[in-house]
Amino acid sequence: MLSIRDLKMSVAGRTLFENASMQVNYGDRVALVGPNGAGKSTLFSLILKKNVPDEGAIERDPWTMVGYLPQEGEAIGEETVLEVATGRAGELPLLEKRLHDLEAAGAVDSPDYMEAHAKHSALNDPQVEAKAKKMLKGLGYKEADFLRKAREMSGGWVMRAHLARLLVMEPDLLLLDEPTNHLDLLSLLWLQGYLKNYSGALLLISHDRQFMDEIITQVHEIADRKLVSYSGNYSDFLKQREERYEQHLAAYKNQQKEIQSLQEFADRFRSVASKASQAMSKLKQIERMELIEKPTPPRKPFRFQIPPPPRGGQRAVTLEGIHMAYGDHVVYSGLDLMVERGERTVLVGPNGAGKSTLLKIIAGVVPHQKGEVKLGHNAKLGYFSQHRAGTLDPKRTVLEELLACAPALREDEARAILGSFMFRKEEIYKLTGVLSGGEKSRLNLVKFLVDPPNLLLMDEPTTHLDITTVESLTLALERYEGTLLFISHDVHFIRRLATKVLHVAGGRLMPYAGGYDYFLEKTGAGDDARAALTSE
Repeated sequence: MLSIRDLKMSVAGRTLFENASMQVNYGDRVALVGPNGAGKSTLFSLILKKNVPDEGAIERDPWTMVGYLPQEGEAIGEETVLEVATGRAGELPLLEKRLHDLEAAGAVDSPDYMEAHAKHSALNDPQVEAKAKKMLKGLGYKEADFLRKAREMSGGWVMRAHLARLLVMEPDLLLLDEPTNHLDLLSLLWLQGYLKNYSGALLLISHDRQFMDEIITQVHEIADRKLVSYSGNYSDFLKQREERYEQHLAAYKNQQKEIQSLQEFADRFRSVASKASQAMSKLKQIERMELIEKPTPPRKPFRFQIPPPPRGGQRAVTLEGIHMAYGDHVVYSGLDLMVERGERTVLVGPNGAGKSTLLKIIAGVVPHQKGEVKLGHNAKLGYFSQHRAGTLDPKRTVLEELLACAPALREDEARAILGSFMFRKEEIYKLTGVLSGGEKSRLNLVKFLVDPPNLLLMDEPTTHLDITTVESLTLALERYEGTLLFISHDVHFIRRLATKVLHVAGGRLMPYAGGYDYFLEKTGAGDDARAALTSE
């Protein structure tokens, strides 16, 4: 279905791939992994023929229909959600134009024509609207939303409509770049169940470890500019990679010992007439060896201890009679909540239920109309949102910004922590004013960890982080001694940290005094997702 051979690709003077090869067969479920910037999205662009490699070949079966979900996608024009999901607006007109152009060029036997024709036929299926509605429901849409203008909705909801259209077309090869972004818990579970039974092949980029463990059967890692293949899911890959590294390292050390022994013999006896020929033979033996390269150790999570925050009162925060509305839209009415010291609570619920709003009310960044927020004794509150750029001094470097908030931190410690959050070498000397949104988010995250509050509110903290960095964050928060209230769609992250679940829906809060699995058991959320798969 897809064959990549001897690929070489450089971007902005940096070589991402060199002699890289991989193959995807029909029915394969493959994850493409590697640190941010390794070239995962670049490889997708090459497969989609948006870019041309410097060297090597990328070949696709001419009968293969390829579907692609990018990380971002916005609606333009007046199309409704259902029109996006059925392709009536956007996709179908483009396909019709593409077919007309290829016919005019006499390319009706070309792979491009066959693929465009297959997509066009899929979206002209008499059952396309019924299929689209089923996909939209599974991804969290209500029937009342089907005829809404897509441009009225957030980018995350528009992405769900695009994903629904892809699933309706049922491509032979489905390329998904971070498909779990913007999904709430129930829709994530639904997509996970759907992809488990998907008949086509899947090539996936994801930072959600649990999602990959449930779906994939192969991993291709971008390492040392190569594509290294592993069988099994993501957890299997971690074990196999460590085993391969140990075997490779042992082979390298054994060869180096042999070379040293041969070299010492040659150095010792090359001037002794009776053994000179043996010495030369040893040197030639070294020359004939196929040298084993010293392996690069697998990147591992960085472990550091979060300093103990100041001890707060038994009640970290209390909300009484909170009323919160955006215009006519009432989010909360008469809401009460009490969070005790030391709790690690995850907020779960559908998108738009008010999870982020609740954190903002506690943090005091949005005004509520009625009620009172009471912080506990000696409270030191920290609020981490995905858009917290205003706390950075644009004239400071990344390193200076971190050291300013934690004067007791040694520079070498600061460098190590920044490195674990993907600020490496010269990047720590960049001014914070020129950082990207993701870089600013990561820097703020590090600042919280080195100078922690005793009440930490976090809204999707794993966004913009690769899996290894997420693990570094998880390890740090596991040792955090304060109170944690957070939102996340990363199931592995939730399982490791949450000791309590707060389900937010319909303006109400339902607490579950147990972890994520206890919540699933009590609510049947996983059963609801499975039921949605089989409903018509």
